[in-house]
Amino acid sequence: MTRYAGLALFLAMLVFSCTSTASATVWSYESVMSGPNESPVNASPGTGYGTAFYDDVAHTLALHADFTGLTGTTTASHIHAATLVPFAGTAGVATTTPSFAGFPLGVTSGSFTNTLDLTLASSWNPSYVTAHGGTTTQAEADFTAALLAGKAYWNIHSTTFGGGEIRGFMTLVPEPATCALTALGVVGLGVVARRRRR
Repeated sequence: MTRYAGLALFLAMLVFSCTSTASATVWSYESVMSGPNESPVNASPGTGYGTAFYDDVAHTLALHADFTGLTGTTTASHIHAATLVPFAGTAGVATTTPSFAGFPLGVTSGSFTNTLDLTLASSWNPSYVTAHGGTTTQAEADFTAALLAGKAYWNIHSTTFGGGEIRGFMTLVPEPATCALTALGVVGLGVVARRRRR
């Protein structure tokens, strides 16, 4: 096998592996929560950070959040969707009501971890399911479209701010450009090798 044939084979395998990775079924979202991110804006010093990992084969949403500095004690937490405009406005509650199971209530700071099975009605606000075709399948499809479009936000409600003390829109976390960097490196090595032969 010539040097060029070997390089071509390697590049073909790289392209195949990169396209296979790009079609992964797990999407990662993050939410940076604060009072200024609320609607209407408030002056809460509270902050929070949430992550959500959506798996379209397992139909799960793995959630984690840390929050601190709330002026009131927590009364509920859930994800709202879908706003009319990306990263702005308000929407009804999409997920579990009145709050995520296991979310710490009656506190000003804490942590939360849980995984929702999106095939179960108990993972959803019943009115969200009704408004989205009456099935959890359609609710999931519409909810994940809202996540991808920047039209879903994580809200933490408190005794001080019943409509929400801190919130943050869910934003897609981009996959590292490993494949692109590797391909660029291979091309660079090919250029160097060609120049040395001359």
